[in-house]
Amino acid sequence: MSRTPPPRTSPLTAGTTVAPGYEVLAHLCRTGWLDLYDAWSQERECRCVVKVLRPDRQGEQRLRERLLQEGHWLQTFTHPHLVRAYETGETPEPHVVLETLTGESLAHLVDRRRRRLATDDLALLGLHLCSALHYLHGKGLLHLDIKPSNIVVGCRRAKVLDLSIARPPGLAPPGLGTFCYLAPEQARGGMLTPATDVWGLGSTLYEAATGAVPFDDTDTDTDTDTDTHTATDSGTGSGTDADTDRYPQLDERAPSVTTRRRLPHTLAAAIDSCLSPDPGARPSLTQLAAVLDGVLPHGRRGVPAQASPTIMNHSPGSLRTPDTRHQTPNTETRNRHGPQTQTPDASGRSRCLLAQLRLG
Repeated sequence: MSRTPPPRTSPLTAGTTVAPGYEVLAHLCRTGWLDLYDAWSQERECRCVVKVLRPDRQGEQRLRERLLQEGHWLQTFTHPHLVRAYETGETPEPHVVLETLTGESLAHLVDRRRRRLATDDLALLGLHLCSALHYLHGKGLLHLDIKPSNIVVGCRRAKVLDLSIARPPGLAPPGLGTFCYLAPEQARGGMLTPATDVWGLGSTLYEAATGAVPFDDTDTDTDTDTDTHTATDSGTGSGTDADTDRYPQLDERAPSVTTRRRLPHTLAAAIDSCLSPDPGARPSLTQLAAVLDGVLPHGRRGVPAQASPTIMNHSPGSLRTPDTRHQTPNTETRNRHGPQTQTPDASGRSRCLLAQLRLG
């Protein structure tokens, strides 16, 4: 198995400059080829996240180009469920400056909460991911690494991170992505299509619903949450042996989500269909969004029947619409600029992700 040896150089310390105009506040994490820093922007007078290549990998031209490409994409793209990039630079070393997101990663939320997400929240999460992936696919890109650690929940919405292995549909080397979330065609190497991202979305909803991944890597040497695309970018293969028989998703179907959690039939069937071994049998994003929309008490585009003419009847911090039959404190939305209307990605009376998860 090919692994990248740990770097001998320590991360930058607080007070040092990570990029022109950006002072390090703290080192956030180190992946197989990147260092991420919490940094202070002198120009914007605010915190940012700065991604740079690890010192031991700064000479690898392919990784430099990949980081810069991700930065240019995130600067250009504009979508409420995608993280934004403020700027991308090449000197003194390639770097990308990202917005600092409030909230927590979905992986952390799933891990720390004893109770699983409610049905409405699962549907709303899925709709946010469908929205982000629909936008990326419209730009000619597949994300290819949808997983809970690449999703941040906060400010009443979910946001997708990390386009570092995004690419147009087409042939790809085996093992591109993260082991537990690889579609069979990713694991074996082959033609990748929008259905590949549908698999990642289904795996994410499966884990959010049950606390378990559809396929486990406990029998392998692979570290589930490591940056497995490092080795692929270096031309040495993915985070597993070349013997792709070690991928269970190539030999078996994921156990139905209903074996681990009781869910409404339509929602359970949608999650299970996303994990079909045959890409052609998986739903399209449009089909999946329609099913998820039907799970919510009111559709995404629904407008409250009794829209309030005043902002005083609404409290901040939720996507719930007013409902006098089920009204509780701090569960309605305040519109500071006019009458209350339902936002496009709202769920009517359903609880928003942040509003519910904050209680966990």
